[in-house]
Parts: sequence; structure tokens; C-alpha cells
Amino acid sequence: MEFSLINTQIQKFDGDTVVVFSNSEVTFNDVNIQQLIELNHFESKPGATLLLSLVQGFKASKVLVVGLGDLPNNAKNYIKALTAASGILSSTKTKSAMVAQVDIENFDESWTHKVSARVLKDADYEIQQVGAQEKTGTLENIAIQSTHNDAHELLQGSSIASGMKLARHLGDLPSNICTPTYLAQTAQDLAKEFDLECEILEESDMSALGMGSLLSVSKGSIEPPKLISLSYKGDANSKPIVLVGKGVTFDSGGISLKPGAGMDEMKYDMCGAASVIGTMRAIAEMKPKLNLTIVVPAVENMPAHNASKPGDVVTSMSGQTIEILNTDAEGRLILCDALTYVEKFNPEVVIDTATLTGAVIVALGKHHCGLMANDQDLANDLISAGKESLDTAWQLPLDDEYDELLKSNFADMGNIGGREAGSVTAACFLARYTKNYRWAHLDIAGTAWVSGAKKGATGRPVPLLTQYILDRAK
Repeated sequence: MEFSLINTQIQKFDGDTVVVFSNSEVTFNDVNIQQLIELNHFESKPGATLLLSLVQGFKASKVLVVGLGDLPNNAKNYIKALTAASGILSSTKTKSAMVAQVDIENFDESWTHKVSARVLKDADYEIQQVGAQEKTGTLENIAIQSTHNDAHELLQGSSIASGMKLARHLGDLPSNICTPTYLAQTAQDLAKEFDLECEILEESDMSALGMGSLLSVSKGSIEPPKLISLSYKGDANSKPIVLVGKGVTFDSGGISLKPGAGMDEMKYDMCGAASVIGTMRAIAEMKPKLNLTIVVPAVENMPAHNASKPGDVVTSMSGQTIEILNTDAEGRLILCDALTYVEKFNPEVVIDTATLTGAVIVALGKHHCGLMANDQDLANDLISAGKESLDTAWQLPLDDEYDELLKSNFADMGNIGGREAGSVTAACFLARYTKNYRWAHLDIAGTAWVSGAKKGATGRPVPLLTQYILDRAK
């Protein structure tokens, strides 16, 4: 799918379809469209569509009217409109389309270009069934009406969508295919494609480094663990931004076995890993002047005769000991060793992203990522990036009173803190390993995938993370 900017009237576009936007209070300057809207009793609700054929005065064979709701035009309704438009363009097998210019409240034209490219390309994603040939959409060219010809925002939007596609594909793959070894191979393939630096640590390497916490999770599985690092270097003089992504390719809960209903969705427990790999792809395509490193601890959590048991005590790479009170609180056990490991990169900041707790879904539902940080400026920057990208995060506390819930009689800490404030105590656990740098934690258990009939990965928080990184490149 190729994007371009076009400075011409919508009536003169000679492709297949022109997409125009309608709201409840403004009439179209084009009389023919306005008459057809009234004739069809079209209500401009957000995402509502009306497909018109052979409209008088238009070179394009079709005009697609999409509703934006009430004035002022807001960003969320624009996303709904673009997503609805993509569905119609796909169903009508459109090859070339033009998207009319529209003003969105609180955002400029550049933002509209970037978001249009991202949403239209991401909406074209289809889940690929195992063994089936990959489906490709018919939409090849999209021209976005604009008063200027600087197309770098289109590249940004398209690259973010490419990163989201990779993240969604990895998340949607079944766990017997997307293993820790598969994630490692994906990183190696990216390294070859974009000339990145890649290093894969094997179980013996991690053992030599003292990663007893991480290895305690993987030892019940036949799948070997991997610690994956991938680095993009666009500026020789700056410290890297480091992203850490939880890569539990399947989470049975271990000895603390999960209920069977819905356990198939635990293949999505590696969406943190998928999101940082997707973010790396987006950044590598855009080539900004900065340095980025991603680190992915990848394991499978399974019950076996040699699996970790509740009550076991393990020693992390940092030397701190952990009493494993629940083997289903495994994400923090692999992340803590990864968060110690990343100190070798001398990071500017470290951001981890993980499907860490069900508690965050209770707190925030499926709309916001949970955000906790040891640096308020970093938290503010991530919140701002979330608002800019419409991939939002909501900050939760990280107070000492919550940290006290992790006390253990038999080790430096327990790996759970009880039923109360589960998302916060999980972050408090991680915070014990991040005292030497600025750090933020994104709990994406509620936002990384959807359940039910539309089950699938969302690609979040690739837009948030990429926007944060791009903001550092300015």
C-alpha cells in the first residue's frame, strides 16, 4: 500500500474512489453530494458510511461519504471514520483512493497525514490462518488531499502500521509456532533486513550470568529460553533508549495452573515482546537520528516434574532472592533479570512493556495501558505520546506503602503482594531492579488483544512507543 499527498479538488481525482467526511452540522460545497446525502437520509454518525456511484461532476467512479459525528471533528471519531472507510474500500476491491482533507480539533494537518496512513494500512491487516496463503488487499494507492508536499508524516504513519502488523502477526500465531526460538529468528531476520545488531543468549549464557529468576520460569518447558537483544544505531553520540518486552510465548500458569477456559489466549502473553519488536521495525524503517535497543526475555511457562513450585526461592541476576509464591506471576520473574541485564547498554531510559496482570484490566478495562514509573518526567512524556498517537496510557501510583506488600520471611521479596493493587505491586517488584536508571513500566494486559468473535492482537502499544521515540528525535 503506497501513500502520497495530492493538492487537487476531489472532483478531479481520476482513481476508483474518493473518501469524503460528513458531520451533522455542515453541508457539502458540492451540491450533487449534498443532494444525495439528503436523498438517502444519511445521518453523519461516527463511522457511518454511504457509498455513491457515478456522482455527477466526479471523475472517480465512486464517492464514499463517512460520518464524523458532531462538530468539532475529534480525533477518536476520525479514527472510527477511517476504519469504516477501509472496510468499504476493501469490500469494493478498490485499487486507488483519495482521502479528502479534514480539520481535526487540537491536531494539525501533519498529524492527520500520519494517522491517516497508519490507520488505513493497519485496518487492512487480516489474521493469517495457519497453512493458508497470505491474503493481500486490493488497495494499492491512497492519495491524501493536502496543501503541502512534505510526505515524511506519511512515511511515519506507514512505518508504524508496518510495526503494528508484525506485532499483531506474532501475537496471533499459535504458541506451537511462535516459540522463543521463533522470536529469536524473527529478530535475526530484522537484523539482516535493516542492518541491525543482534545478539541471542542461550540458556547456558543466562545461567553463567546468574539469571536464576528467568530460568526458573522456563525450566518446566521443553522449549529453550532465549534472551534477545536488537540494536539500531542512528546517532553515535547518544545513549540508547531501551525497550524491554515480556516474551512468554505461552503461559499455562505453571504449577499454579490457570483455569482451562480461555487458556488458549495465553499465546498472547508475549505481546510485550511483539510490541517492542514491532517498534524496532517501525524505527528501522524511518531511520531517525537516535539509538534504540530492544531486549526480549523469551520463555514458555509450563508445568512439569522439574517446574518451579510455590515456595521455591531463586536468586536473580542482581543477587536479590525471590520467594515464588505463585508460578503464574512469572512475567516479573523474567523481566527482573532482563532489567538488570540492560544496565550494560548504559541506557538513557528503559521502558518495559508486558501483559503483566489481570488486575490492570479490572482497573482500566481495555482502553488505557497502565503506566508506572520511577521518573515523573518520563511518565509525562509517555502520557503525551499516548495522547498524540491515540494509544493512551493512564498513570498508577508506585508508592512505598505498596512495596511493603512484597515482604517475605524466606527471601528478599515474594513475587506477589496479595489481591490488593495487583498491578501496582507487580510494578513495585520490577522497580527494585531499576534503581540505576530512569524507568517506566507499561502493563498492556488489557490493550494488547481483544477476545470473543473478533479475537486477535491489536498491535498496541507500538504507536505509543514509536511516538515517544520520535519525540526524542526532534
